Amino acid sequence: MFGFFLELIFRSIKLDKKLYKEVKTYSEVSIYFAAIIMILDGVAGAIATNNFYKTSLSLSALTAILTWFFWAVLIFTIGAKIFPDKDTKVTFKKILIAVGIAHAPGLLRFIALTPDLVMPIIFLTQFWIFASLIISTKEAVSYTHLTLPTNREV
Repeated sequence: MFGFFLELIFRSIKLDKKLYKEVKTYSEVSIYFAAIIMILDGVAGAIATNNFYKTSLSLSALTAILTWFFWAVLIFTIGAKIFPDKDTKVTFKKILIAVGIAHAPGLLRFIALTPDLVMPIIFLTQFWIFASLIISTKEAVSYTHLTLPTNREV
């Protein structure tokens, strides 16, 4: 079980797009893993930025959970309801899991131990999270029209 959890984290950090196509990624336990990733992401951000301003770890964890739901609702509404592709058949739970797992690069904020490294690591991990969110959204929502045409198709 813990091995599967670590596999989700490492594959998300590696930006593995196949992760979001596998059925086992969306198993019953995955929603809990996604929640743990989001809570740890909030705590990692709070610890990293604690050098600049003091913040509560519990408030950061709560903010991370609210952010998780906000992103999931936004992606589900836009990707599955307003602009669905012809193959889009996705549940809100699947989007919730994909968004949670896509935040795994934020766990790297735990390595921001010195004040000089905090801002570069936060900046880097935030863009890493955005890249992971783009991949997870494209794969979970089954968008095919976002790919660039090949030379044969042009």
